[in-house]
Amino acid sequence: MNVIFVVTETGLELLEMVSTDVAGLLAAVKGESVTFPFGTYQYDFHNLDHYLEDGVYRQELVIYLKVI
Repeated sequence: MNVIFVVTETGLELLEMVSTDVAGLLAAVKGESVTFPFGTYQYDFHNLDHYLEDGVYRQELVIYLKVI
């Protein structure tokens, strides 16, 4: 599934990736913090979006993070 990390306050997309272990990824980001080379963030909330692309329904997990 396509996963996108977004800063809640600004809407800035930090990272887009594909994961086959969405449950594990969500459990990990709900921990104390999420660290990228350019900053440290904390889980805020997530949305599971469904959309139609080229006649095929797709899913996208958007994980919103707060700057800490």
